[in-house]
Amino acid sequence: MATLVIMPRQGQSVESCVITEWVKKVGDKVNVGDTLFSYETDKSSFEEAAQVEGTLLAVFCEDGDDVPCLDPVCVIGNEGEDFSDLVPKKEEAAAPEAPAAVEEKAAPAPTAAPVAEAQATENKDGFIRISPRARHLAEQTDADLSRAVPTGPMGRIIERDVNTLLDKGYLIGTAPAEEAAAAPAAAEAAPAPEYVDEKLSNIRKVIAKSMHASLSGMAQLTLNTSFDATQIMAFRASLKANAEKLGMNNITLNDMVLFAVAKTLKNHRDLNAHYLDAEDKMRFFTDVHLGIACDTPRGLLVPTVFNANKLSLNELAAASKAVIGDAKNGSISPDKLKGASFTVTNLGAMGIESFTPVVNPPQTGILGVGTIMRRVKNVGGNDVFYDAMGLSLTFDHRALDGAPAAKFLKELCNNLENFNLLLAK
Repeated sequence: MATLVIMPRQGQSVESCVITEWVKKVGDKVNVGDTLFSYETDKSSFEEAAQVEGTLLAVFCEDGDDVPCLDPVCVIGNEGEDFSDLVPKKEEAAAPEAPAAVEEKAAPAPTAAPVAEAQATENKDGFIRISPRARHLAEQTDADLSRAVPTGPMGRIIERDVNTLLDKGYLIGTAPAEEAAAAPAAAEAAPAPEYVDEKLSNIRKVIAKSMHASLSGMAQLTLNTSFDATQIMAFRASLKANAEKLGMNNITLNDMVLFAVAKTLKNHRDLNAHYLDAEDKMRFFTDVHLGIACDTPRGLLVPTVFNANKLSLNELAAASKAVIGDAKNGSISPDKLKGASFTVTNLGAMGIESFTPVVNPPQTGILGVGTIMRRVKNVGGNDVFYDAMGLSLTFDHRALDGAPAAKFLKELCNNLENFNLLLAK
């Protein structure tokens, strides 16, 4: 019995996903657990595994297509099996059995065009199978479709095939490859391009939109300070030396900062809140949902540790590493990339002493953590060197004033300088 595969919904807020690559092709044998295709949301990437075995009978979308969640993607069944009753009416035009919906009459090929490539794109009726996206790109760029070699499902020309033509300079009316090869050698040694244009990735567009909305729509102000990190460094060294014996996770200085922030925010409701501009109100959170900014191969992501104020140091260290790891490998659920009430971003590992972090709306604040610096202070009339760690708090001045923000920083520094007492509370 044929089985229809639909685009999964990865999180309640996700409306569609982009197909990044088909691993299986029409006609391939499929076993349970085999990866059919990979896809991505604007922040995460996934692979869809087959739930049944059989043959991949048809696919209804191609690489690069933005597919609504729960829409049909492909069909698995027995070879030659009729699956027409599984395909919704709106998808029938895209099924392989109805090529007229995706075909157009081929334009006359230039007489000097390579014959092998032209034949590769034409079917017995002289038509070219081409996706709507590829057709639109070809019309906009004058790409010579007679030279395209299709790589899409059922022999269709898809967008990447048109891009290949453009990369090779195959435009309508241009000289064929044989003539170009006969050109003077000096013409081949063209100067290197001065620049390269690349389309923004989906996540880069999301980040750009969010950062612009933040800086253009908020009254942001940053306060900078530092604290004596002597005690947390000593505590970290002690934990590291006894972690195996105590059965503790690998607790880092950043974990300790996260722990102190989660505990301190409970006393500063204006910073553990959302400023709802459109509704002219503030939303104050009962618990601390801590966003942790992290650098990933796909760009900046901010996974959330929910109810961080209720976790022990050991539990928070484990939870933060779990969501950061999922964010970096692209497997994090979109539901864990939202809902934070406050964010912490740490650039200390890169040697940054202080900086101006950008608030993630609708949050009202974000804490930047800097590197450890060697400083000197006067103790009993003597100059004493100590290790200091920089903190930068950016807050939305519409939601709170400078004095309450400074009080939060002061209490946070005191808690970090007296970390043992904070643990005892």
